[in-house]
Amino acid sequence: MFRLVREAIDTKSIACSLQKPEDGAVVIFEGVVRDNSNGKRVRFLEYDAYDAMALKKIEEIGSSARKEFAIRDIAIVHRLGHMEIGEASVVIVVTSAHRGPAFDACRFTIDTLKQIVPIWKKEFYEDGEVWIEGGH
Repeated sequence: MFRLVREAIDTKSIACSLQKPEDGAVVIFEGVVRDNSNGKRVRFLEYDAYDAMALKKIEEIGSSARKEFAIRDIAIVHRLGHMEIGEASVVIVVTSAHRGPAFDACRFTIDTLKQIVPIWKKEFYEDGEVWIEGGH
């Protein structure tokens, strides 16, 4: 399951759809909108993307995670558009027989996503806004 969405992400539903009886581990990562950045109070965020390329890169990351780590399945869902403080902007769910590969694959996935996927974050503060370069 690799998606870009413009609505709230239902993490529990994603995890339940992936989990199978043979899984001993379900690792979930939620990247959430925080209320501060670089000493400034953040009011909300907006994410934008080159959708077709972003989805292609997300699919490549998922495929690489499956090949590199002993996992059974992976889901990567990234939200685009306006997000309030506390909302999930990205959810990664990894299922595996064992926790080690699941944690490793999850960390690899978020780190790689931040490096290569063309998704851009704009932070809105009380006194202005700014596009954030890299490491969204």
